[in-house]
Amino acid sequence: MHLPSPTFRLWRTKWATIVEVRRNLAKSPWVSHFGHSGERVGFPLFRDMRLASRSSHLEPVFRARANGHWRLNELISLRGEGRSWHIIVVEQLSAIVRGLGQFDDEGDLARVLASLVAASREFIGIADLEGKALFVNEAGCKLVGLRDLEAVYSTRIIDYFAADDQRKILQEVLPAVRDTGFWEGELKFRHFETGQLIPVLYNIFPVRDSSGAVAAYGTVTRNLTESRFAEERSRSLASIVESSDDAIVSKNLDGTITNWNRGAERIFGYTAEEAIGRPIMIVIPEDRQGEEREILTRIRRGERIEHFETIHQRKHGSLITVSLTVSPVRNVDGKIVGASKIARDITEQKRAQEKIATLAHEAEHRSKNLLASVQALVNFSNSDTPEGLKEVIGGRIQALANVHSLFVETRWIGAELSAIATQELAPYCEQDQRRVSIDGPPTLLEPTTAQSIAVTLHELATNAAKYGSLCNDNGRLDLKWQHKKDGQLILRWAETGGPAVQEPTRRGFGSRVIERMIGQLGGKVQFDWRREGLVCEISFRA
Repeated sequence: MHLPSPTFRLWRTKWATIVEVRRNLAKSPWVSHFGHSGERVGFPLFRDMRLASRSSHLEPVFRARANGHWRLNELISLRGEGRSWHIIVVEQLSAIVRGLGQFDDEGDLARVLASLVAASREFIGIADLEGKALFVNEAGCKLVGLRDLEAVYSTRIIDYFAADDQRKILQEVLPAVRDTGFWEGELKFRHFETGQLIPVLYNIFPVRDSSGAVAAYGTVTRNLTESRFAEERSRSLASIVESSDDAIVSKNLDGTITNWNRGAERIFGYTAEEAIGRPIMIVIPEDRQGEEREILTRIRRGERIEHFETIHQRKHGSLITVSLTVSPVRNVDGKIVGASKIARDITEQKRAQEKIATLAHEAEHRSKNLLASVQALVNFSNSDTPEGLKEVIGGRIQALANVHSLFVETRWIGAELSAIATQELAPYCEQDQRRVSIDGPPTLLEPTTAQSIAVTLHELATNAAKYGSLCNDNGRLDLKWQHKKDGQLILRWAETGGPAVQEPTRRGFGSRVIERMIGQLGGKVQFDWRREGLVCEISFRA
């Protein structure tokens, strides 16, 4: 039997292709089963089928058989004159649907529709008016853990739902479908074998017989497990993005900001409302905007930019150093539509690195100065015996070590002159604090100057302990300093009460060391060998 021409027409909506087949099938039952038994057709599998069962012009109709099985009888659309029925198929299947014209009789077409139901990934089911299950397709049986149709026949509608939802089915869902002809909402199915709860988008609608009377209930229910997982994953990712300390920003290929997280608000100072819709150049200094254009060019080529350090600008104009990672953003078709930028503020990190580099340079410089000072002390040291030489060198190096301990306290800024003097002269006033007098205004000496003054005071104290006022119990030492208007510091060392002093006939090694130390500072040394005690006056710029 051939269908009259034209047998069908098709048109497309936003989400589907709709095929309208015109044929009066009221007296021609379709006897094909829903794919669980009977003849199967070698027809390409359909991934999805949506029947617009809420529409007044589309009502799937089913008829019971003598053996108790429900089989598809006819699909009728009441529109204007005559009768027609519609097959609605998702867009991806439109090419297959266009081949429907090759079928010569309603039996072939019935098998196609049966194949649609069998191949669908949705849960498709039918129950009688008392709630007894009559049919569940293969995907539906797999979803809820039923082996076959024999297992389906022993179930009722309410058995498919979680205990918490069963009361809702009885008190809300079934009354709603009786009153309004449709109900849809999110519920939970129960797996018959494991008891696992399965989130679903459940709907239920009446199935009418050829007379228009409600003969059964049907459902096309969607498993929401994957979508829920995707939603949870999306929420998790969104939470990670929002809680990140880094700025995470999305922009289109024109450089317009489309997303702006809290990290970006904190780093750049713009709120999301202020930033979204504006060009990314609001955070790029003028002299760096060429970099941003180059980044967008590379993104269009599909390149990824990793750990690129550059300068960005905050809302109020201050500059920060950032490390950028920029990746292309693709749409569902794989086309690059924008870029995702992760910016980490490394300003403090860079400052710390620069400080470490400066300190390392300073340490190297000071180490060289210290070694040079030690070398000079050794070269200027002399004694009549090896033990004497060892003692002289050891004392001078100890003076350097003492002043270096003061540098640590000030983080290598320098050392106070009073602290250097107190440290060097402490051994000579342990018994009598009045024996040594130290007086002068606070004066911080930078490290090189402090080292020279420490060695100088060590030489003067050593000489006084051997020949001057510190070699007996009656001698005294006065150490004073003052600043002059020209920036010079005058340091005066005066001894009294010691043995009678005679001016030496030749310059000793101690005098030469002092002159060398003060000479390194561009200063001057004057020795006055008075009979009552040595007076040494030192001047240098401090």
